[in-house]
Amino acid sequence: MPEPVTETLMAASAWRAYRAASHSFSEEETLRAHLPLVRSVVDRIRATLPPHVEVEDLYSVGLGGLIHAARKFDPALGVSFSNFAATRIRGAVLDELRRMDWMSRSLRGKAKKLTESIGQLEQSLGRPATEEEIASELGLSVQEYGELLDEVKPICFLELDEVSDHEGDEGSLHEVVPDNRQSTASDQLLDKELRELVVQRLQKLPDIQRKVLAMYYFEDLRLAEIAEVFKVTESRICQIHAQAILSLRAYMKHATQR
Repeated sequence: MPEPVTETLMAASAWRAYRAASHSFSEEETLRAHLPLVRSVVDRIRATLPPHVEVEDLYSVGLGGLIHAARKFDPALGVSFSNFAATRIRGAVLDELRRMDWMSRSLRGKAKKLTESIGQLEQSLGRPATEEEIASELGLSVQEYGELLDEVKPICFLELDEVSDHEGDEGSLHEVVPDNRQSTASDQLLDKELRELVVQRLQKLPDIQRKVLAMYYFEDLRLAEIAEVFKVTESRICQIHAQAILSLRAYMKHATQR
């Protein structure tokens, strides 16, 4: 089977032939230069997916996101093409995963029930709950709770790309983030309030959870790299990440419903 990058180059060549009349050499160079970005984004996502998901398909979808980014990029937005493209690539891959509906209904149900349980417990405690406290609330051992976190981790890793959990709403942030030049005062106020809520909760999370989220989402470190920093297993980092996201989700859901 051809290497993913080779397949990506072949797909890019086909696309260039299709748009030959209007496609400039500079755009072609841009695509070639950013092919490693497709691999990087997909590889970060694949680490959180079950083995039955075909990664080769995700590389092709990621290429589509890169092409779309090249067509839509406007330097006047004030962001680098790499950042713009990474968002589009990630969004395209997540859209494909949602279209595939690769997460079972039972898994979604477990994640929802777990979030609700954490929310209720943390409201009564008035602070983020520890893993031991949550396990006790659920009637599980700490080991059993860790296994549950491992089971729901795919949902947790995609969580920050979700807009909401309203039924029928499967959009992602890259689809709904408006052009800042066209945002209304109410949009800006809502965005500011949501950011403040997230910051407030992040400040209350245990130190290791804050650091894992920062390393994964803002420093773009892979799970294995984060595990190496903390001298723990990659599985343990997944559990810490899942715990943090579930806590944030439970807090945000409660805060926005008040």
